Amino acid sequence: MSVEAKSAIIEHLGRQHQAMVALLADLVNIDSGSYNKRGVDSVGDRLRTHLKAAGILCETIPNATYGDCMAARLPGGGDSRPIVLMGHRDTVFPDGTAAERPFRVDGNQAFGPGVADMKAGLVMNTFVIEALHRFGVPCPLTGLYTSDEEIASPSSRPVIEAEAKGARAVFNSEPGRPSGNLVSRRKGAAFIELEVTGRAAHSGAAHAEGVSAIEALARKIQRLHRLTDYDLGTTVNVGLAQGGTAVNTVAARATAAIDVRFPTLNIMEKILGEVREICRCCELPGSDSRILREGNFLPLEQDEASHKLLELYDRSAADLGFRVSGEATGGSADSGFTAALGTPTLCGTGPVGGNAHRDDEWCRIDSIVHRHDCPARPGVGADDPRGGGRLSLITIMRTIKLSYSHLIFSPRCLAPQARGSDRRDAGEL
Repeated sequence: MSVEAKSAIIEHLGRQHQAMVALLADLVNIDSGSYNKRGVDSVGDRLRTHLKAAGILCETIPNATYGDCMAARLPGGGDSRPIVLMGHRDTVFPDGTAAERPFRVDGNQAFGPGVADMKAGLVMNTFVIEALHRFGVPCPLTGLYTSDEEIASPSSRPVIEAEAKGARAVFNSEPGRPSGNLVSRRKGAAFIELEVTGRAAHSGAAHAEGVSAIEALARKIQRLHRLTDYDLGTTVNVGLAQGGTAVNTVAARATAAIDVRFPTLNIMEKILGEVREICRCCELPGSDSRILREGNFLPLEQDEASHKLLELYDRSAADLGFRVSGEATGGSADSGFTAALGTPTLCGTGPVGGNAHRDDEWCRIDSIVHRHDCPARPGVGADDPRGGGRLSLITIMRTIKLSYSHLIFSPRCLAPQARGSDRRDAGEL
């Protein structure tokens, strides 16, 4: 594709700002908590309607319990391996949140449930796919819209791995860092629900006959928290605990929710083995315990292929007059699943945002190029990327688009990556 054609794509995106914000408002104003299948599917329906209007059909991967996954595919010539643009449609917020604090714009920022994490990223990917469909793309491109990332992707993970296996590269449009950087490393995570049982008894008349599930759980919590090792990069946090039925009754049951974080696959095996042993052991005679459920995120580790992809992205950003590097974060994401397959992966490629999972979650939409300005260059002023300011939705889209362009239009930029059996096995945990 010629330089002129690539410039036409960038210019087209530069004219879509109002449409982008309108679509973002529609998505944010739909409650789509991970367990709200109807809401998550409604977000997918809105995106499907937008893509269909542009002549792009979407494949639905149905699920009876969680939201359906959705894939928009653009065929292309040359290298048959697709580039995957990935994002999740679910949020952490309960039903009714969208009505309580709907989408709004205040100055340079947009607010609303899931505005940054990660409905702005869905909008970005959608408009990039639409532009490439309109102007032509010489290699396959897949837009993957998943449904349950906020609860460790119990239904989406197999779909993600199937799409990413053999892909040329994966861009996961989680929020960009406030610095404008991407995410090159993420910790993995395990979310464990634990049940402890004991024996009920009257706390005054028959205290000795009881076995307190709360006491047994409390002993486990102390042992679990001692597994935290900041030097190693592991943390264990019991974030929820409850039990008992009455103040004057020895508790017969208690439960806890445990969050475990780890930086690498090797450390994951060690720390989760220790956590599971504590969860299952007997702390008090007469008590018992069991793990009710466990969900895992794999860590995003930067291998050589992903490092080269980041360098390529940085060179693309340099075309706009600024530099991009990778940052590490303790938060987990679906990008760990794709990286564990050996597929070159970048995360945090979405519009810049912050305060995810909070009432004051925000996304920056400033530095918009005016209609009469050249749409192919960033806006100037206090937030000019060359001045170190935060990147806006439209500027981020241009940057991402340039990176996609370099990948798509440079057949030799990414060689096929070997996928060792050890990495694939790790992806099956």
